[in-house]
Amino acid sequence: MFSLDRDEIEAYLKGLTQSEVQILAVSDIRGEAAGSAALKQFGYGRPMMVTFVSQGQEEKVVFHYIQRNAFGREREDDCVAAVWLDFNTFNRLPGHVHAVDKVIHNKDGKLRSVASADAILLVTAYRPGKIYAEDLIRIRDEERLIPQDIQRAEALATYMAEIHQTTYTDPVLWRRRLRDLIGHGEGIMGITDSYPLDQGFVDENELGEIEILANQWRWRLKPMSHRLSQVHGDFHPFNVLFQEGIEFHLLDRSRGEWGEPADDVSCMAINYIFFSLQRYGRLDGPFDELHDRFWETYLGARTDDELGRVIQPWFAWRALVVASPVWYPTIATDVRRKLLTFARKVLLSKEYDYTQVNRYLETD
Repeated sequence: MFSLDRDEIEAYLKGLTQSEVQILAVSDIRGEAAGSAALKQFGYGRPMMVTFVSQGQEEKVVFHYIQRNAFGREREDDCVAAVWLDFNTFNRLPGHVHAVDKVIHNKDGKLRSVASADAILLVTAYRPGKIYAEDLIRIRDEERLIPQDIQRAEALATYMAEIHQTTYTDPVLWRRRLRDLIGHGEGIMGITDSYPLDQGFVDENELGEIEILANQWRWRLKPMSHRLSQVHGDFHPFNVLFQEGIEFHLLDRSRGEWGEPADDVSCMAINYIFFSLQRYGRLDGPFDELHDRFWETYLGARTDDELGRVIQPWFAWRALVVASPVWYPTIATDVRRKLLTFARKVLLSKEYDYTQVNRYLETD
């Protein structure tokens, strides 16, 4: 939320018009009277019209602030995306009111044009290290654990439990997170839409059933907004970068800072199952030990009596990802089948039991 200073508006318009300007009035777009109070009201989402004189001509522009709401504008990035889309589409439609500029409002209260921008680039720091997936590949190929493997699984679970202790009250954002899980392009429906149906291991009826079951879970979970917590959002072995020992950094946090702890837990846990399936066709050997130690450490560090009753749709989503020929084109068909069976059977279970993984992998 912010307000616009009259002097700053004037300075911005000078840059826009490349001439001296005189502001005559600032008003609500509906024509109501302006003044300093009106400028403050701008922060609450009202489009504010500025009437000014430039080079002897009276002109008008309207400043639009995209306000956070419950209809696809729950996060700041949604609001940025809306401005980007509007600026790049308004002027392509005959008869539409023209978009004049897209502007950023800095923390120091300054307005700056970004109309010439055609992309936003993210710049991050660099950290050396090896992705955690390399550990899991080694364990799969050598069929044995070293002490560091247990220590790293415990470190990941402990870290996860710590960040999940921070909670946030926002039922609207909670519902958005559930909708994204089911219907977003990166969520369940986006993944099922990407499945090629000409490879013979799955058909549209099975994928459709998974979607229906997952959406039923969305309705069950909607009242549980108290679970909204700090999350990473994509906590898988390719996004964990280990240095020496148990020190690690995380990459590519996704889908916002608040979500369901089961998202992170399932994202890591499914990979112990996934890599074990590639070697043993079930959860077995060193991966069985690693998987159970991860769960025991997490639940020992953070009490969550509801986790087994909410994790199901998150597990189904992660299972769909690792079973996908798009994301993992080289894995065997029987591995894909067991993962899809896992997704369906987990969704049909009222309470998930991490000690009974192989029961969810078996076809009835």
